[in-house]
Amino acid sequence: MCGAVAAVAAQEAASPPTTYRETIPGTLVVFEMVAVPGGPGISPFFLGRTEVTWDMYDVFALALDAKTPRGAADAVARPSKPYGAPDYGWGHAGYPAISIAREAAGAFAAWLSTKTGKPYRLPTEEEWEHAAMRAAADGRLSRLNTIAWHEGNASGRTHPVASLSPDALGLFDLFGNAAEWVATGDGVPMTRGGSYLHPAPGPRASNIQDDSWTERDPQLPQSRWWLSDGPFVGFRLARSAGR
Repeated sequence: MCGAVAAVAAQEAASPPTTYRETIPGTLVVFEMVAVPGGPGISPFFLGRTEVTWDMYDVFALALDAKTPRGAADAVARPSKPYGAPDYGWGHAGYPAISIAREAAGAFAAWLSTKTGKPYRLPTEEEWEHAAMRAAADGRLSRLNTIAWHEGNASGRTHPVASLSPDALGLFDLFGNAAEWVATGDGVPMTRGGSYLHPAPGPRASNIQDDSWTERDPQLPQSRWWLSDGPFVGFRLARSAGR
């Protein structure tokens, strides 16, 4: 009997994690994490069903969760006031957070980890590509207009998350809409998945940040939070399974 119990426990430990919903404490903001099975060299992990939305990011950036007024000490470094409308007036509630610097995306994940007690982070480049290959495995990527906002159908702007069909993993906008920050082994700031500006986003679409993404930043030194010329950049959360 003990052997059978041990076998079941081992099987459960090897099984992929289950999808779950999370509410940001102190708010009514809910997001969902999707279980991604592992593969060669990749352990099972969770990935956000959608890109991080303004609804989520505003709680962090505007200190909507804080009991103290904005500007008072709360032991959390928050983004500086943006120099313009970072959503470019395209839409806010339900839209992906954009113009987000790589450091700001990481700070958001760290803040959310503290709030929820779960270790949220950016996906690694390898995790993102693994998820993308699985997401495209059923051929839906050949019908790009049904799952991705890209150069050919986005009219040069972002759109509400989950407004197109999900991919094979049940993720929305993994390809297109906002390009997504990933963690790279060498620390190079890189996005994956393409955006509304790219003609054919896909599993291998990537962009490395260059000076043009902050060309018009009026701040000296340049902002560590916002990309003055990066309205195509957002991010998606990840979390290791079993943690």
